[in-house]
Amino acid sequence: MARVPAAVLHVLAEVMNRIRSAPRALTRRRRARPAPATAELTPRSHPWTRALGLVAVVLLGAWLGLLIVGNVRVPVGPMNTTMTLRPSLTGGTKINVSPLGALQLDSHIAPVRLDVNVDQLDPDRAQALVDHPERLSGLQDEVAQDVEHGTLDLAARSCVAVVTGATALGLAVYRRPRRALAAGGLALTLLVASGGTAYATWNPDSVLEPKFSGLLSSAPSLVGNARSIVTEFDVYQKELARLVTNVTKLYDVTSTLPAYQPDPTTIRVLHVSDIHLNPASWKIIASLVQQYKVNVIVDSGDTMDHGTAAENGFLDPIEDLGAPYVWVRGNHDSRVTQDYLKGLENVHVLDDGRARTIAGLRFAGIGDPQYTPDRSAKPGAEASQELAGARLASALRDQTRAGTPVDVAVAHEPSAAREVDGTVPLVLAGHVHHEDMEVMKYGTRLRVEGSTGGSGLRAVEGKHPDPVQASILYFDRDSRRLQAWDEIELGGLGLTTAEVSRHLPKENQPGATPSPAGTGPSPTGATGTPSSPAARTP
Repeated sequence: MARVPAAVLHVLAEVMNRIRSAPRALTRRRRARPAPATAELTPRSHPWTRALGLVAVVLLGAWLGLLIVGNVRVPVGPMNTTMTLRPSLTGGTKINVSPLGALQLDSHIAPVRLDVNVDQLDPDRAQALVDHPERLSGLQDEVAQDVEHGTLDLAARSCVAVVTGATALGLAVYRRPRRALAAGGLALTLLVASGGTAYATWNPDSVLEPKFSGLLSSAPSLVGNARSIVTEFDVYQKELARLVTNVTKLYDVTSTLPAYQPDPTTIRVLHVSDIHLNPASWKIIASLVQQYKVNVIVDSGDTMDHGTAAENGFLDPIEDLGAPYVWVRGNHDSRVTQDYLKGLENVHVLDDGRARTIAGLRFAGIGDPQYTPDRSAKPGAEASQELAGARLASALRDQTRAGTPVDVAVAHEPSAAREVDGTVPLVLAGHVHHEDMEVMKYGTRLRVEGSTGGSGLRAVEGKHPDPVQASILYFDRDSRRLQAWDEIELGGLGLTTAEVSRHLPKENQPGATPSPAGTGPSPTGATGTPSSPAARTP
């Protein structure tokens, strides 16, 4: 075999090495080349997703803007209100009348709801209506104008609030001024569209078909056309007065009470309480005064509901009731109420234990130490009642020592009245809106009257209206002791029923030994019992 020269072998080895290293070089070159752009293969976010995100930002920002600054305070008639726009799926208007509840009106169809909160009654504007009743005829137009002005102000403020809220939230989320401005513009567009929809679907007749909630849920049967309400209520007042007259006459004819027949010299006291601004009460009281020949009327408080100066005109009929009117302050009556009553003819205001002799009886009383027209419970209320009762008891003892003992004490709350036990024969109270009679431990008789106003506006709070209650108390003119009493109960608001029942103290019942006449409390410890069935009419 021929031998290959060494030089040739060296060249061949060099070529083979290059051939073997070629794939590696190609691989290195391939790896060194820049990778082709793959950005176009990566899926971008969908336009609908971006749009939904923007809408979410707009809605949230607009809602936050409305919550922070989107409300206005507007005087509407005699009331101060706060108007607010709120996001809603059904639209409409919601009127909140705290604490009675709310009514909802299907006033429009749009994604915004108008909330109207009735904050408080303005005393000056309400007093103007009381002083000028002729203004009531134009009150509807005045209220409509107030609402219109308030709505325009609210619309302007809401536009600013919505645009500002959406723009601010858009800037916080996207950090791009252009996106933020787009969010603000979209918010304004949505609000304008909602306002246009509300205007196009506005239904002014919705006020005739309100939906009630809260305590107002019992009111729909009592709400209707304003003119018919006035007319029917006037008929209702006259009907109750006629009913009292007829029942009284029927009772006089059919009652058989040999144990006690009031003679012409008997002192007749009409006890009323908790009228709570019910105007029907005055006609009922006037009828009772006439039919029972009442000598004096005693009102144990809560004649008013809030004790404002605007309510004072409600008290004017007292001067024409036909009998002296003895009154103590309740927790719904203010000092303003008390001062106004002091200026009325034939009214005797009792307070601080001072005594007065009226129609042959000596009365003393004390006003309620609490003033809570909103029915709030203040700390220490019970202790203040007991302290007031103790002050009254001290004054009663001073009268006895002076030789001018008191025949009848008057306080508003029974807890205050109980403190005078042993210092007076009889104490009258109210406050609890139901009748009660008991003889306390040391012989003083406590008579608690129900609501002569049928609890006033509170008549609609429960399932059944509260009855109208009052009592006729018969006193012997010589001993000035309670001889009997008639409980009178009329059907509550909208009802025409009546019941009269006579009760006798134990010492005046047939076969009982009469208690000796005196100036101190009666020693008997039994409550009165009915001596005949009540006279009723449907």
